[in-house]
Amino acid sequence: MIENRPGLNLLAHLTLMLGVAIVALPVWVAFVASTHTATDFMSGTIPIWPGPHLVENYARMLDAGVSTSGTPPVGTMMLNSLIMALLIACGKIAISITSAFAIVYFRFPLRNLAFWCIFITLMLPVEVRIVPTFQVVADLGLLNSYAGLSIPLIASATATFLFRQVFLTIPDELTEAARIDGAGPMKFFRDILLPLSRTNIAALFVILFIYGWNQYLWPLLITTSSDYYTVVAGIKRMADAVDGLPQWHLVMATAMLAMLPPVAVVIGMQRLFVKGLVETEK
Repeated sequence: MIENRPGLNLLAHLTLMLGVAIVALPVWVAFVASTHTATDFMSGTIPIWPGPHLVENYARMLDAGVSTSGTPPVGTMMLNSLIMALLIACGKIAISITSAFAIVYFRFPLRNLAFWCIFITLMLPVEVRIVPTFQVVADLGLLNSYAGLSIPLIASATATFLFRQVFLTIPDELTEAARIDGAGPMKFFRDILLPLSRTNIAALFVILFIYGWNQYLWPLLITTSSDYYTVVAGIKRMADAVDGLPQWHLVMATAMLAMLPPVAVVIGMQRLFVKGLVETEK
């Protein structure tokens, strides 16, 4: 039984409000900055209320971009980020769920060793192996391509581990019943495992989509053509303007636009996301 103590409830709400304020303040500052002009920042102070140039700044970024940084319009960069994030999220889920299916339901020599070889790759993120990975991608002619942006990031030991744990919770009686009904491995996978894993797939998709959307170092390294710039790397290029001072109001407008797709994915899949994280019984 949980005791109802007004003092503790008040402390909990104050803590939550403080946390929301800490998280929301930088977002508010970025939004306010995106509605002003560049001259408003020359004094070194940031206004606290929105300015009159919201539509002008956002329309400029969506239509033309910032010429001094060599970046294309934000719409093009957001489309590139969307394609890369979808390829990474869908690719990771497809590879991980089939790998976990093979490890759990097939009996083959060194099965556990194969799983731990996959799991140990957690110690080798792309930042550790970035030089040989870049060399392989360059030798294959995948620079400035969606394949080059996504394929080196498409494997996921974490997702394989999570799907393995999900499959281990499925009763053996269900597997036996499917076998008695004449269901082959792929029919069992398609008709039973995939529907039972729907919420887990949704939860992983949200996490992996945000992971792919926020990629910075790898896209910055392998894209030299503005046709394949992603929005996160584009923000970095805008901040490093070579022909003058960075136009921070436009940089902040781009940052606000870059937040919209991940927020939309989280809000749209919130119910499945929470259910996939807390669901334990099948």
